[in-house]
Amino acid sequence: MTTLVAGPDLAAGLVLFALAPAVLAALISAGITWQSMPLLQRYALARPNARSSHRIPTPQGAGIAVVAATLLVAAAWTSGAIPLPLIGSAVLIAMVGLVDDIRPLPVLLRLVLQAAAVAAVVFTTPETLRIVPALPLALERGLILLAGIWFVNLVNFMDGLDLMTVAEVVPVTTALGLFGWFGDLSPSAALLATALCGAMLGFAPFNRPAAKVFLGDVGSLPIGLLLGWCLLELAWNGQPAAALLLPAYYLADSTITLFRRIARREPFWSAHRTHFYQRATDNGFTIGQVIAEVFALNLVLALLAIASVRAGSVPVTIVSLIAGAVSVAFVLRRFSRPQAS
Repeated sequence: MTTLVAGPDLAAGLVLFALAPAVLAALISAGITWQSMPLLQRYALARPNARSSHRIPTPQGAGIAVVAATLLVAAAWTSGAIPLPLIGSAVLIAMVGLVDDIRPLPVLLRLVLQAAAVAAVVFTTPETLRIVPALPLALERGLILLAGIWFVNLVNFMDGLDLMTVAEVVPVTTALGLFGWFGDLSPSAALLATALCGAMLGFAPFNRPAAKVFLGDVGSLPIGLLLGWCLLELAWNGQPAAALLLPAYYLADSTITLFRRIARREPFWSAHRTHFYQRATDNGFTIGQVIAEVFALNLVLALLAIASVRAGSVPVTIVSLIAGAVSVAFVLRRFSRPQAS
């Protein structure tokens, strides 16, 4: 008689197999970051400016490690299932960020190159992938292109505090990995998210307050592209509400701030400290408090996204969206008001 593997042993093995890409990406990310620190210290110092939360020059560019670890692990683990245009665009946008970290590029040039990278991803996907089939394909893809450019930039804008991007990306990618586990997201997107989660965790010890190194544009821009693609895959898989819920805090903080600056006729493309999370530190919140609240909020948003997907119910999805909006509004209001002494 054939002996079957015990249920708990099989489950444990599957969990270990699912976590292996994250562990490997974390080790690669941490190793490259540690090895590159002297080089970044010499060539890529981030000096304090109007946007900065740090007060002493700090090396930036560790995003090279995060992006390299993510792409290497994801490409190897999926045996080529990650779209080549996505890999090429991530590398292109990382190179643009690297140059900008060392010697700032003109705003228009950066925007054109970012748009080219996003367009290469959006317009090479199969026409059968739709979010709103009632819209003409060209219009939908055009709107996705604009949203993609904005998402790439907002991840960069929000990367202005120690561990901020870690507090955003880890909960979101963990939820995306779970969606892949339950079959609600394509395996390639779920694997990419899992690898990105691990790479960010490998970077985290170097970025905890006071940070020894920053991601830099070389990291935040391609992270925005890769994360945006995973969320787009989720929307294409019939879960647009979850794809909005997961990054809801980043979307709200950055978009509200942008429109406020435009309404005030401020040069919205220049460095500033008017994001809600930046105002929080000016209002008496410590960096640790801001990061803890953002991380907790993102956990709530992830749970709401999971509930909306697993329930498969329109009323549950509507309630989840409302609860997510209320949660985000609550945190933004807290950040915008002075801390009681």
